Amino acid sequence: MSEPILLRRVDGAVARLTLNDPGRANVLSGAMMAQISSALADLAADPAIHVIVLAASGRIFCAGHDLAELRDAPSAAANAALFAQCADLMQAIVNSPKPVIARVQGAAVAAGCQLVASCDLAYAADTARFAVSGVNLGLFCSTPGVALARAVGRKAALDMLLTGRFVPAAEAAGMGMINRCVPAADLDAAVDEAALAIAAKAPDAIALGKRVFGRQVALPLAEAYGVASAAMVENLGLACAKAGIDGFLKG
Repeated sequence: MSEPILLRRVDGAVARLTLNDPGRANVLSGAMMAQISSALADLAADPAIHVIVLAASGRIFCAGHDLAELRDAPSAAANAALFAQCADLMQAIVNSPKPVIARVQGAAVAAGCQLVASCDLAYAADTARFAVSGVNLGLFCSTPGVALARAVGRKAALDMLLTGRFVPAAEAAGMGMINRCVPAADLDAAVDEAALAIAAKAPDAIALGKRVFGRQVALPLAEAYGVASAAMVENLGLACAKAGIDGFLKG
């Protein structure tokens, strides 16, 4: 019996999802996207889970969309449905109340790069590479560009989108696509350090903070402060904040 294309594991408050189709470079086929989306929905509803780690098996993190599936689609409408499914998946990551951390052990290409850029945090082995290289095949990576531009800024995104070049992990860290690159042997430790630090925090405060951060960064300054100030008031009403403040003041 073949292994599932997505593996799930739970370690305490940390859930780990692993893309497990290494023979096909962990492509984001319709089936893979459906399984990731379903898992994210399950984990978002599970109060025992505080953090989600998104990883991949094999040499490549994710090579992007299944090009054969796109090429052989019976109609433009079928391809439109695949891209809509992908957009929904990326937004599910962004909108998840649980922080999602990408563990990138190898190349993340096209929609695979989009996947990394959509995660809240990302750590990569120093041998990993990143590209939105569809332009090399005559297919400009317009949808990966949505997440990429929001992660690294306009000029850095266009540099990658227009040239199709592969960016090494150290450069990706410098442009803000990932938080840090580390030797491959240290990748699990870096991911676990971040995951466990977040898992130890109050999950309702984290969920509120993540949601509000996503809203305010897209707003003009005055509106952003309005949204953030309202969130601070809401957060002060949470039991976790009341207990935390009381403990600090008594302490």
